[in-house]
Amino acid sequence: MDLRSNGPFWLLKHGIIKSYPSLQKNVTTEIAVIGGGISGALTAWHLQQVGFDVLVLDRRHIGMGSTAASTALLQYEIDTPLRELVKLRGEKDAIKSYELCLKSITDIKNICSKLNAKKLFIPSPSFQFASYKKDKDPLWEEFEWRKKAGIEIEWLEEKDVLDKFGFSKPAGILSATGASLDAYALTHKLLNDGQLKGMQVCDHTEIVSIRHKKRGVELLTGDGKRIKARKLIIACGYESQQYIPFKIQELQSTFAIISEPVAIQELWYKDSLIWETSTPYLYLRTTEDKRIIIGGKDIDSSDPNKRDKYINIKSKDLEKSFAKLFPSIPFKTDFRWAGTFASTIDGLPYIGAIRQRPHTLFALGFGGNGITFSIIAAQIICDLLKNKNNKDARLFSFNR
Repeated sequence: MDLRSNGPFWLLKHGIIKSYPSLQKNVTTEIAVIGGGISGALTAWHLQQVGFDVLVLDRRHIGMGSTAASTALLQYEIDTPLRELVKLRGEKDAIKSYELCLKSITDIKNICSKLNAKKLFIPSPSFQFASYKKDKDPLWEEFEWRKKAGIEIEWLEEKDVLDKFGFSKPAGILSATGASLDAYALTHKLLNDGQLKGMQVCDHTEIVSIRHKKRGVELLTGDGKRIKARKLIIACGYESQQYIPFKIQELQSTFAIISEPVAIQELWYKDSLIWETSTPYLYLRTTEDKRIIIGGKDIDSSDPNKRDKYINIKSKDLEKSFAKLFPSIPFKTDFRWAGTFASTIDGLPYIGAIRQRPHTLFALGFGGNGITFSIIAAQIICDLLKNKNNKDARLFSFNR
């Protein structure tokens, strides 16, 4: 699957951080992880931390699928608003899902600290505004649900929005907890740390066959090498659908642009993450070198040719949307790109097993919360493989 266009900022910024050899011989391992992006890296790293022998495999260079194109906003807010998730999943499960996403932001911060990669994690508030007057009442209901869940938030009226952010919108929710990340660089940090402790990492190694045996799985690569593993983790994002005999996702395309560095110390209130209530929503973040990333203008197609033809048009649309919000901030696009993403019916990820694939677990994050969902997946999978009860696993199971 063609997951992204050429020219994502993180790949241009870092290049190939590290090359990993393709698999050169038949191997036996305790855990095989298919997928060398941020989801696979987080899962593999967590598994190694609790004592498992892990082999990571990717058919591309490491991190060069969706991870290289990610705008990497870290938010506890799920694409499905809490008020809607309560209707779909019930109050207890909906609130718990939000709580886990909130906790995962702190967990990512702690991982970055442990890996001496603090600069990759940029903490900031998160601000969601009502795009239109009709959105104000539903957003207030959302505010009340989040307050009930104990989340640290503040309601902003139109005057408050103008005072804090400099643009006029009917209302908004300002959340204390949010962050942004360099997901591509963190992926390599995780796997490099893993390698130093014995993890095997192989890129340019495509799995063409999976055989489920009585006591494990046997994988066959495109080069004819065999991998025997006690357990298999599939963490290859939106490409994972090929391993599941029923539909779990809807594919779309999203677009992003990044500015040249802007010589303003604080671009807007505490350089918050900014997003809106409209669907699809516009979203903004900053980088450590004071660039501005704008994303959105999604289309209901994952066809790479159609997607990439839209890049210039959507880039101009994103520039216009930014200029309406911040006419006094100079924005000159430096790079532009597009990527495929997936959504689920309830906005939640799929984590765990399906009966059709014995000895196999899936770590699948979707939507705007792919990275925070990946932390949750890694923790749940570690518990499942350690035969520890994880009461949250049912929230994201395939038979929910």
